[in-house]
Amino acid sequence: MIVVKVGGSEGIDYDALCDDVAELWQEGQRLVLVHGGSVETNRLAEALGHPPRFVTSPSGHTSRFTDHATLEIFEMVYCGKVNKGIVERLQRRGVNAVGLSGLDGRLFEGKHKDSVRIVEDGKVKLLRGDHTGTVERVNVHLLNLLLDNGYLPVLTPPGASFEGVAVNVDGDRAAAAVAVAVKAEALLLLSNVPGLLRDFPNEASLIPEIPADRVEDYLEFAQDRMKKKVLGAAEAVRGGVRRVILGDARLVQPVRRALAGRGTVVS
Repeated sequence: MIVVKVGGSEGIDYDALCDDVAELWQEGQRLVLVHGGSVETNRLAEALGHPPRFVTSPSGHTSRFTDHATLEIFEMVYCGKVNKGIVERLQRRGVNAVGLSGLDGRLFEGKHKDSVRIVEDGKVKLLRGDHTGTVERVNVHLLNLLLDNGYLPVLTPPGASFEGVAVNVDGDRAAAAVAVAVKAEALLLLSNVPGLLRDFPNEASLIPEIPADRVEDYLEFAQDRMKKKVLGAAEAVRGGVRRVILGDARLVQPVRRALAGRGTVVS
């Protein structure tokens, strides 16, 4: 079992990804695919006159502030355009994929955070009206029901709060939770960079390997969204996943290359 998470940034080749996933699936590889959609969400938000707002936490993590209008735009893109686009690509390649959000069947479930602490103009502030959460529980029964009957799950945020309210959850950390829950051998976090870079954006500064017990020591090298990927990697290895690979989704055969160790390997 492997879990593949592909981001939603510029430059990602979804056709190459789906070629690779389809071939592996048809060879008998069990897998769950998780995806993002940040760039498309930003475009639609701008077009609708509700541009994205990104905030920084006191610990230095950058995230999207998700008010109710943003959550609705988020669902349009993640659950609609991007999810169904990937499902269609896989169906054309002979894979019976099923696209679901973490809200469906409470696949991703956790506590709703209504407020978030941010740093703005050098001051720590409390911002209310947020619709975010962290995945604390994964509906493994539903995933196994699909997998055991020949369906490839294609999953995306949002998730569900314990009260059944839709909440934005981080895709990388959700994928880590899925990998732990299904006892995956490997978790692949694929994006538009070759892995964790010591000197971002210099791609020649790739860090090829990180010891599992020192993952969080490497957070200092992680820029912007990469911080969540490193945190997801740490959570996955702590939960028993043997390998996490931060790989490049711009390549041909991105999944096979990551499984072969191309990228930053945490093991």
